[in-house]
Amino acid sequence: MYPDDLQYTAEHEWVRTPGEHEGAVRIGITHYAQDALGDIVYVSLPEVGENVEAGSTCGELESTKSVSDVYAPVTGEVVARNDSLDATPELVNNDPYGGGWLFEVRPTGSAAEGLMDAATYQASLEG
Repeated sequence: MYPDDLQYTAEHEWVRTPGEHEGAVRIGITHYAQDALGDIVYVSLPEVGENVEAGSTCGELESTKSVSDVYAPVTGEVVARNDSLDATPELVNNDPYGGGWLFEVRPTGSAAEGLMDAATYQASLEG
């Protein structure tokens, strides 16, 4: 349920290194987060070229239950966003680790700082 090749945040985002773009990491939300949100109906993401800071809000996911902030797990420049979510936001629910990815960031500094491995993340959910 939580792939071992990803790193995770306490805010339920995942980070895949490398991303599709050189020097970038791909970011999405975990199965736990999408399940807690329910059916996602709208996604607001940072624009390409925007700088994001680790721990700061950089987007929103709107579901039939609520609106939830998306936090940047790393500091850097947004180099890609998943524009297919504009028309099909349900991809975040149906395929959170594949087609439901959110955006990519080219980190400034260490991308792994403060991130958890899959076992630590899963233990944090059970705690």
